Amino acid sequence: MKNITIIGSGFAGLTAVRQLRKQDKQCEITLISPRAELQYLPSLIWIPSGLRKREDIIIPLQNFFKRMNVKFHAARVTGLREGGRIVETDNGEIKNDGLIIACGGRFIKKLQGIENAITPCEGIDAAEAIRDRLNKMDGGSIAFGFAGNPKEPSAMRGGPMFEFLFGTDTLLRQRGIRDKFELVFFTPAPKPGNRLGPKAVSKLLDEMKKRGIQTHLGNKMKAFESDKVITEGGEFDADLIIFMPGMTGNKWFDNSELPRSEGGMIKADRHCKVESMDAVYVAGDSGSFPGPDWMPKQAHMADLQAEAAAKNLLAELNGQSADATFKVELMCIIDSNNKGMMISRTESSNTMLPQTILFHWTKRLFEWWYLRKYR
Repeated sequence: MKNITIIGSGFAGLTAVRQLRKQDKQCEITLISPRAELQYLPSLIWIPSGLRKREDIIIPLQNFFKRMNVKFHAARVTGLREGGRIVETDNGEIKNDGLIIACGGRFIKKLQGIENAITPCEGIDAAEAIRDRLNKMDGGSIAFGFAGNPKEPSAMRGGPMFEFLFGTDTLLRQRGIRDKFELVFFTPAPKPGNRLGPKAVSKLLDEMKKRGIQTHLGNKMKAFESDKVITEGGEFDADLIIFMPGMTGNKWFDNSELPRSEGGMIKADRHCKVESMDAVYVAGDSGSFPGPDWMPKQAHMADLQAEAAAKNLLAELNGQSADATFKVELMCIIDSNNKGMMISRTESSNTMLPQTILFHWTKRLFEWWYLRKYR
């Protein structure tokens, strides 16, 4: 019987479970994660407004694991050895015949004073912190920004920052206090949203202008203070800083033989196989994959990679050709709490549809459809 280990209980890890079980009812699957739960990160944007609560987007996975016949190992991974055959954790070692790494990435926290900023995609605690800070404010300046990993172009998550920005603007208008706040959007990129497609930059900047949002673009970050953002192009006041840094690999990668990209991610080929290792695959934010520099770090992309990784791992273990690949596709709805803007991009097309209430409800419907598989 094949013994397969998956590291991570996020989008890629759970999609890998479903794909493995779809193709092989008998293989033994062990999933390693600190907690048996899925945090549905796309809905964090609705926490500050109260549209979603903690219990709405943290999904216990015990029933899902039981249905899928998965052994859950509650632990944090600390290393990897013997060519990937042994996963070291703070709760013992796990042996395997095949491995899928789907543990996500790590935000780069080197910027001076970054402890003064809230990084929303770190999870529910961060989103609730934003909610609580906003509830205490009756005026002031709020800064929203993101940065990337210069050595790994795809290792950034800018889309959610546009959603937190526009969503906060909508929330303050609904409360009738928008005129008491100054909202500032900042990023070292001169053309924010360029990875969404050429049309996105002008559309997003036009939306900011329409909403009275100030911009501070194209200047390298220097530091944060408790009430200030400092860049090489100047500084500005900020009573609340919401910032998404670039991403890199997890610290435990250093305690392994995993090949790393210049940006710190796990090097993989177009089949999601980790370079120079047998029966070791990677999917989602942990990996560095061949493709265009706009390839997104998002749930949809993680799902596509996880399907390919699971198919190829089983094929390799069965002595078959592991030739499945994944489609490079950016698909998102930039939501502003009451409307949404639809964007899709592939290597051959780029579509951007204007804001409408329909896309807001489409995003909410997709949340229900996606999570029903795990509830």
